[in-house]
Amino acid sequence: MRISGGELRNRPVAAPRGTATRPTPGRVKEALFSIVGERIEGARVLDLYAGSGAVGFEALSRGAAHVTFVEIHAPTAAAIKRTAERFGVGKSVSVVCAAAETAAKRVAGRFDFVYADPPYAVPPPQLTFGVLRMRGAIDPHSILVYEHREGGPSFASSGFATQREARYGETVLQFLQVTP
Repeated sequence: MRISGGELRNRPVAAPRGTATRPTPGRVKEALFSIVGERIEGARVLDLYAGSGAVGFEALSRGAAHVTFVEIHAPTAAAIKRTAERFGVGKSVSVVCAAAETAAKRVAGRFDFVYADPPYAVPPPQLTFGVLRMRGAIDPHSILVYEHREGGPSFASSGFATQREARYGETVLQFLQVTP
């Protein structure tokens, strides 16, 4: 996997061996950042179920101010920290080794962009997004993206509205907004 745009373009992002991660395909990442566009510049990003961290590092490369990575698998979280140091962006990164639901209760501040790519067997992150909303970590100005498999369950919860869905092969990106 390589970063496709920005300052870190073409830098490889290492993914731990095995089935602990399911990286977002490169063309899906490129499409995602084409849709989000310049709104990522200066953004505070929350990368839930981060895996290799490829989406968060892509955001940093494209001008995000800070990325908080949340990954439950300790060796994978450690790999994200090593990648951040190797890229020289360690000061712009926080890594939380915890379940997304637990991390939602602990992360500090407000996020402009939240990306959630849970394992396909895990239900949509209604509880996690609900906690973030309740704590003021996300609001109607935040961009929320839920990645899931074609035919898998979509995100549906009061307090959130789907703004757009984009399909790329078997991958669906559901763009959500907090409703007042």
